Amino acid sequence: MKWLLPLCIGISFLIFACDTSSESNEESQEVANDSTIVYGKKDFLFPQLTETAEAFVSSWGVYTDFETEAKAINGRDLEQLKSGTDRLLARTDSLSKKIPDTLLSQAIISRITVAKTRASLVHQEAHKVRVDSAALVASIHEMNMATKNLIVQINEKFKKDDIDLQRKESEKEELKKQQKFLDSVYKAELQDKKNDTL
Repeated sequence: MKWLLPLCIGISFLIFACDTSSESNEESQEVANDSTIVYGKKDFLFPQLTETAEAFVSSWGVYTDFETEAKAINGRDLEQLKSGTDRLLARTDSLSKKIPDTLLSQAIISRITVAKTRASLVHQEAHKVRVDSAALVASIHEMNMATKNLIVQINEKFKKDDIDLQRKESEKEELKKQQKFLDSVYKAELQDKKNDTL
């Protein structure tokens, strides 16, 4: 009889604890599946590709798909984000494998690697059983920054290439001028020699 009262109290506590636990799980699932919560900044300002860069990447379809998916993860609810990050992960994987020779520079390879890592982290956060909203928002922001930095680096690459091309053209023009000058000096010397022999 002495053990009956503590046993009843223990069973009551156990039932109460299980009931409270299932209620909190239901609440967290409701928050996680709430389609009114949107993640990422819909108005995040991504830089534009320069005209030269735009002309080049238009033939690099993988990049165009990547940029579309990277921008599309902003302003999405959790379900849209899950499917969006699946596509983004596939695009960043393809992007890292198909870099055109023109863009094969350490700076661009590094930016693509960072973007791929950030896409993996957003994907991981979005697919957690218990979504941490703050961590997911931070991951999306980091993905936005990685995309922005990649765009800036692509623009820089084409800008540098343009500068190098202009420098080469200037050097050619300078060499032509020098050659013309040397030719005219040589002709003048020949004329002087002819005049001296006469």
